[in-house]
Amino acid sequence: MPKGTAMRKLIVQQWVTVDNIAAEEDGGLSFVSGEPFDDEVTDDPFKNAVMGFIDSVDTMILGANTYNQTKGYWPHAEEQGEYGRKLNNLTKFVASSKLDDAPWGDFSAAGVTRDPVATIRELQERSGKDIWLWGSLTLMRSLLAAGVVDEVRMLVCPASRGTGTRVFEDRQDLKLVEATGFDNGVALLRYQIKK
Repeated sequence: MPKGTAMRKLIVQQWVTVDNIAAEEDGGLSFVSGEPFDDEVTDDPFKNAVMGFIDSVDTMILGANTYNQTKGYWPHAEEQGEYGRKLNNLTKFVASSKLDDAPWGDFSAAGVTRDPVATIRELQERSGKDIWLWGSLTLMRSLLAAGVVDEVRMLVCPASRGTGTRVFEDRQDLKLVEATGFDNGVALLRYQIKK
């Protein structure tokens, strides 16, 4: 990489409750608010923040479970407007030891990687926008342990669940980068991973 060129960041984005639950006991996300992203509303600070994020990335990493849960919806989600179109056109990689291919509707298929850490390190060395890890809590934890995650973005919803799967299961030192509240009750918290 040429001297002075910044490496691409791997950014995790998770929807969470105020008590740090990223998935309910059944794997659901009934607490998520603020969607769909139709094209009618043009001056909404929350939508602008989420659209700003999707404009800052060009590659998405998914775990096999997240891929299986989303491949039937997102490639056909017309009601998601511009956000859906941008998401569907991102370059995608699915971390899986079992899949041989990962179709994404009529859009370009996702690549399959058996070694997501090596794939991410390779992507970080290439020029381009940042890389987005979408959902995929198990994969997120292994990538945190490998030291390749640069930032965690949490969209904190005004709800609690008490039980479910937490974002972090162990100690993690973070540095606050941004804290923004929105009229829909969601708070965006951005943290840099201290390495």
